[in-house]
Amino acid sequence: ADVAAMLDANFDALAARAGRVALIGLRGAGKTSLGRRLSDALDVPFVELNRLIEADYGASIGELLALAGQPVFRRHERRCLDQAIASHKHAVIATGGGIVTEPDTFATLLRNCHCVWLQATPEEHMKRVVAQGDMRPMLKNREAMADLKSILEARTPLYERAGAIFDTSDLDEDAAAKGLAAVARSLLS
Repeated sequence: ADVAAMLDANFDALAARAGRVALIGLRGAGKTSLGRRLSDALDVPFVELNRLIEADYGASIGELLALAGQPVFRRHERRCLDQAIASHKHAVIATGGGIVTEPDTFATLLRNCHCVWLQATPEEHMKRVVAQGDMRPMLKNREAMADLKSILEARTPLYERAGAIFDTSDLDEDAAAKGLAAVARSLLS
């Protein structure tokens, strides 16, 4: 009976996340750019969780954090994740890098989506953030690389809970998109 209950629970979990792929990882991993391409390859909607949060709150993420703080951001993040799951049986969901630090929200994500950790070296993350035009880490904080490495080290055990890990280091966007599509298709089959 216990084994049957565990099997039922696992099959229910597989059914719940069957058509959703969530991309997790640090900023600069490619969650947005690769997520859009993956949604095109799978012919499913692309949901960028941070854009939903901004619409829900009525201001940018930066303004939300400055005006209301991290707890309010996390409350909106959870509400928007729940809405995305309820609204999309099939989708690619790009999450914020810190979603893994909220145990209940991350558990919901793991339960309802096939999660893929988009992994890269710290140097690659920093290079991509700067290439996106954001010089803040380097201009405001001389220890930006050390901070990034510390965040990555702290979050690695959480990111490793994903169903798959895909390393985007040293891959151009086309190669990364093709590789990610293969990983996602293997999870969805």
